[in-house]
Amino acid sequence: MRTMSGWRLGARRSNPPSFAAIDLGTNNCRLLIATPRRRGFRVVDAYSRIVRLGEGVSRNGALSDAAMERTTDALKVCAQKMAARQVRASRCIATQACRAASNGQEFLDRIRTDLGLKLEMVTAEEEASLSVKGCHDLVDANARAVMVFDIGGGSTEISWLTVRRGRDRRIKMDLAAWVSLPVGVVTLAERHGDVDMSREAFDAMAADVAQQVRAVAVPEEVRAAFDKGAAHLVGTSGTVTSLAGVHLGLKRYVRREVDGLWLGQQDAAGVAERLRHMSYADRALEPCIGEDRADLVVPGCAILEGILRAWPASRIRVGDRGLREGLLIDLMNEWRDRRAEKCASNNRAKNRKGKKVPRPSA
Repeated sequence: MRTMSGWRLGARRSNPPSFAAIDLGTNNCRLLIATPRRRGFRVVDAYSRIVRLGEGVSRNGALSDAAMERTTDALKVCAQKMAARQVRASRCIATQACRAASNGQEFLDRIRTDLGLKLEMVTAEEEASLSVKGCHDLVDANARAVMVFDIGGGSTEISWLTVRRGRDRRIKMDLAAWVSLPVGVVTLAERHGDVDMSREAFDAMAADVAQQVRAVAVPEEVRAAFDKGAAHLVGTSGTVTSLAGVHLGLKRYVRREVDGLWLGQQDAAGVAERLRHMSYADRALEPCIGEDRADLVVPGCAILEGILRAWPASRIRVGDRGLREGLLIDLMNEWRDRRAEKCASNNRAKNRKGKKVPRPSA
């Protein structure tokens, strides 16, 4: 049964329940299914397919039939996996491509009717918030500030956070500022119009991004932390994970090797320049890039370069995670809260039932 909020409820069972999250972006369709643990969760199934839903939206203002057909095929696989895993609760979101397209909501309505998947069109602010939640444990406990960025297909979300330790000694982060830039790897690739990029074109893109990032009003304490070297970046996008994989020289992409890796600014710049010099064919042969990303990784590097020009930092923490993890954390926290409340209610009922009623006096 599915409620109006998008929850999918399954039969009760002794095994840990499964939860699912779908992130439908401009370039990718991603699914993650996991079960809760005492701390965090355990992934039991995952799926990712490059669908390029936002292809042509920056030019035509609408989702194309071909893009919607590719995306529908990917979402069918997601629905089948969720049914096979008897998912108890799920949350499915759509981001920039659907926000920008004139027929974005119409497409989501069709998916709900045809596949039974309710996809919410989230705001850029919530998208940034979910990215932050998904990478909480990647923050250096000794940092005073951190910037979390997610280079997407149609937009780039950036959040600046202050970092402190709470009374329980756990890391606490407070949002200081955020921005959603209307630039992503797909939009820049379409704007550039070529699979190869000159140094001049690369610098022009990076300069444009840097100007947009510098225009964001960020509290002075965050800037001071960066100036003193007490801050770092956290990157959660395919661009950053691809850079990390190439930097490590992986023969095939291995998530555990990439997720959590510290990447120096100079290392990132060196790999980006090497990729820019490569031909499209050579980038397509890179195991951590492939043909699907060969034309997108260099625009992504230009966006990263622009971010670093505006906010220099010596270290970047790489996260192979993002919106799906943030969605799962919210789902599981809500489930835990409901379970705790039910246990408390049952205990109160037992206490009332077990309480002896005094006999009336004669």
